[in-house]
Amino acid sequence: MEEGLRKPQMEKLNLPAHDFRIEEAGNGKWYIFDPLRKKNLLLTPEEWVRQHLVQYMVGQLNYPKSLIALERGLTYNALQKRFDILVLNREGGAFFLMECKAPEVPLTQKTIEQVGVYNQKIKATFLGISNGRKHICLRMDNKSGSYRQINHFPVFSTD
Repeated sequence: MEEGLRKPQMEKLNLPAHDFRIEEAGNGKWYIFDPLRKKNLLLTPEEWVRQHLVQYMVGQLNYPKSLIALERGLTYNALQKRFDILVLNREGGAFFLMECKAPEVPLTQKTIEQVGVYNQKIKATFLGISNGRKHICLRMDNKSGSYRQINHFPVFSTD
């Protein structure tokens, strides 16, 4: 790191700390290395949350890296949308769809509805939203078609 440059002060999150590779690209912008996509990404507050969540999922919850998709596009009602994190099950079906928000963005009914709209196409069993401070996880009830809040991240089955 060049003399005089200081890493940006990013918000402390309600997730385990991780030693991320953060660097300045010579243009005054900071980048964080994404080990899943194997490239540097612009360090935004939302990316800070996304990278912490992925590290938590892989490091503490034992979600397989190979079954995690990040920021992929989908079409819903002829509109192009992008989901943040999708964890697949071992059969390749959707297991857990997570939407990330910047730490200062409150988690509201509207943000829950956003991930619910995406899930009409994706059909994951579990949904989540997080701003890094607060996390809300839901499980689809297949009988009623509605979601029920759960008080933990879903456990990934190793079967």
